[in-house]
Amino acid sequence: MNALHRRLCRSERWAARMHGEVLPWALEGVDLGGDVLEIGPGYGVTTHWLAERAGALTAAEVDPRLAKDLGRAMGERVDVRTADGTRLPFADASFDAVVCFTVLHHVSSPAAQDRVFAEAARVLRPGGVFAGSDSRRSLRFRLLHVGDTMVVVDPATLPDRLRGAGFHVATADAGERSFRFRAQR
Repeated sequence: MNALHRRLCRSERWAARMHGEVLPWALEGVDLGGDVLEIGPGYGVTTHWLAERAGALTAAEVDPRLAKDLGRAMGERVDVRTADGTRLPFADASFDAVVCFTVLHHVSSPAAQDRVFAEAARVLRPGGVFAGSDSRRSLRFRLLHVGDTMVVVDPATLPDRLRGAGFHVATADAGERSFRFRAQR
């Protein structure tokens, strides 16, 4: 991520938007009471919110430095692992819910995004839910990602991609600046 993007993702303003708007909307009706996996927590803004609501929370972060910092910040409340969402180091059917927020557009290609979806399906228990949100394409979003990986997911095609990854039921709802998705194994 570029310097502006890193600063935004650590800001109080971003945390307030995520905690007050995006997370409650994206996870409306999702049961977080069991074993929950968060893919791509980054600086941990979403992890802090989830830790107050999830049963047992595990976070898989690809960046070793961010994973180490988040592990130190969360202590024993969250099991933070350095792991790639396309190759999760967890057994099949390990989690009741898998979540990710503003991560998918950082995945290098649609094929790699589809591997993240397949891994989420693999590690979910039968009946488990994969849920989250990501940003929609806009000029502001593009400017924020100058020099960054930015592979925007089209919410109109996402349900078919999720079903192709092994989910039985999949939906995506677009808001003004972001979209949420839900898929069930």
